[in-house]
Amino acid sequence: MYFRALATDYDGTVAHDGVLDDQIIGALVRLKASGRDVILVTGRELDELIEVCPRLDLFDLVVAENGALLYDPVTKEEVLLAEAPSAELVERLKAAKVPGLSVGRSIIATWEPYEVVVLEAIRELGLELQIIFNKGAVMVLPSNVNKATGLKAALTRLDLSAKNVVGIGDAENDHAFIKTCGCAAAVANAIPALIKEVDIVTEGQRGAGVTELIDRIIETDLQDLVALHQRSRVAT
Repeated sequence: MYFRALATDYDGTVAHDGVLDDQIIGALVRLKASGRDVILVTGRELDELIEVCPRLDLFDLVVAENGALLYDPVTKEEVLLAEAPSAELVERLKAAKVPGLSVGRSIIATWEPYEVVVLEAIRELGLELQIIFNKGAVMVLPSNVNKATGLKAALTRLDLSAKNVVGIGDAENDHAFIKTCGCAAAVANAIPALIKEVDIVTEGQRGAGVTELIDRIIETDLQDLVALHQRSRVAT
């Protein structure tokens, strides 16, 4: 077995409108039964994720808050991988009445076009923070935190190498973690910029596309792709 794990985004990838349907649940069960791990890598805050997804048991580990938090669905253990949110920034944004403001263990989030207000507040407070976009969502995190750093922490815990992981997603914030994986994939509904970067684009959208990829992993271990990569390395 070459590919030993699947790392997947949540919204727009395995989930549609925040929900896992029966098809993708069955596919994830089959993948785990094949002896592989499944890692969820999402921008969602943990409390919100637990509320919308009652089947977190399907995932060996959850990387939440766009890489800032690691969660074990079995033990319920949480490991914060980044600094807590800036209280000064939160108060500044509340005072500015920024709509849809939410605060997680590390992440601060709102929606476009309020990144302008957020950037101004960050600049005025002299904070070393970054803004990451996700299909209209605006996420504020420490400058060294993204889905790739969160996935790295998860893989260390599972004793896995990124080269043996298939990563799949659909949005801007998925670039970072997908390109670190041995196989990069995108669902058919992904943004064009992500589709241009990956090894595999599924025919199906969202959960149907991930199901398609899972079945291919189980049936072939993506050996055609592995062989292609090996030939490419020899040629260069």
